[in-house]
Amino acid sequence: MSNRQVARCGVCIALLAVSAWITVPLGPVPFTMQTFVLALLPQVMRTHDAVFTVVVYLLLGAVGVPVFSGFQGGLGVLLGPTGGYLLGFAAGMPVAGAIMHTSALPGRARGAAAGIALLAVSYVLGTIQLMNVYALDAPAALAVAVVPFVVPDVAKVVASVGVAERINRALGAAAER
Repeated sequence: MSNRQVARCGVCIALLAVSAWITVPLGPVPFTMQTFVLALLPQVMRTHDAVFTVVVYLLLGAVGVPVFSGFQGGLGVLLGPTGGYLLGFAAGMPVAGAIMHTSALPGRARGAAAGIALLAVSYVLGTIQLMNVYALDAPAALAVAVVPFVVPDVAKVVASVGVAERINRALGAAAER
């Protein structure tokens, strides 16, 4: 990994942490700006670097660095009600990266599809863990931890496409200097 890639990963880890701290509590799963940053990653980074970024972010949180929502950290967060969503970010990033590298869709559609796929993987893993932690059935878990988030999360994904275009343009201009 080049120095530039390491620096970009570090900046993105910091963005993930800060975006997780922007929190609106809505029950067992808080509303954060983290999905916006996560949707950006496969659009502005190589898949390997995006996965690496998310895994390092999760490892930092697991060892107790307060990078998760509500300034939380520790293995208990990953094993708790929101842990499945967090782990879903790592599991969904390769899927999002694969979508970004397909030529079957135009650029903006690829960015949106990648973000939606990332959300879908996170929703599935998060809902399963939430069901296990709180002994909920699927409809109850979906009602409290997915349904309220679908529209805002899709809006964040759509917004990320425009921001990613600007970031990529700026990075391209910087690389030409």
